[in-house]
Amino acid sequence: MSDVAAIHNLVQKHAELKSEIAKIIVGQEKVIDQLLLCIFSGGHALLVGVPGLAKTLMVNTISEALGLHFKRIQFTPDLMPSDILGSEILDENRQFKFVKGPVFSNIILADEINRTPPKTQAALLEAMQERSVTIAGVNHKLDLPYFVLATQNPIEQEGTYPLPEAQLDRFMFAVKLEYPSFEEEVQVVKRTTSDVSQEINPLFTAQEIIDFQHLIRRIPVADNVVEYAVTLVSKTRPNSNLATDFVKNYLDWGAGPRASQNLILAAKAHAAFNGKFSPDIEDVIAVATSVLRHRIIKNYKADAEGITEEMIIAKLV
Repeated sequence: MSDVAAIHNLVQKHAELKSEIAKIIVGQEKVIDQLLLCIFSGGHALLVGVPGLAKTLMVNTISEALGLHFKRIQFTPDLMPSDILGSEILDENRQFKFVKGPVFSNIILADEINRTPPKTQAALLEAMQERSVTIAGVNHKLDLPYFVLATQNPIEQEGTYPLPEAQLDRFMFAVKLEYPSFEEEVQVVKRTTSDVSQEINPLFTAQEIIDFQHLIRRIPVADNVVEYAVTLVSKTRPNSNLATDFVKNYLDWGAGPRASQNLILAAKAHAAFNGKFSPDIEDVIAVATSVLRHRIIKNYKADAEGITEEMIIAKLV
């Protein structure tokens, strides 16, 4: 299949995928769009939202519709790296055997990642980055495609271990999950309190998703679009020549080069989902907030004046 035909196919499959997910999940279209962009770009996402907004159900539904294996890990302060990676045990023949942990799946929901100590966070982040796990000197490859969705609860911050900036940078997107609208909540209550269950049909195979990920990477990008993305990221750095007074006033640190890479990758996926054969500046702007939100660090002035990351990004695009 030519790349042109493959993009037409992707647009059609994406529309089918969204209607399949809508059988279970009411609303939250922007969040689902961003998660799908992330999966097809080969990145990982950080989801910030209060409890009870169907984060687990959403990820489970997406994995079923994509035809992928799904595992959920609830992070707690006593969780050890071996609890998520797996460990070696002695079998009945007195031989060491490796038992795989929950990290060996296609889609991982890392629930409340900031509840677990840095040692366990680092073990998961290594698996995310390398797509492999090393136990007792033996390297075990993870199944592809591999997508980690980590969640953080913004309410209870006592006794948590916030992710350091270098580790946050490994997430392609940071997605904010808001409460549903009144009409959506009415729909949720009606659906979840009845005895009707919906069947989700798997629309993809793992290999198809990998092929689409390669297709998105092959999409050509004009130099002016790449330059726009790099300029946008440079504007977030207070010491840069491109930084405005607003940025110098309210930001301590800006985004690094990984932000520029992710802007272009996500813009390619956004263009492909909309049937375009090359991303333009509008596609970069469409993904800018999710890519930059967790990569810029505000100072105390911004906090004191109620300036949010979203406000800062809106001033830059």
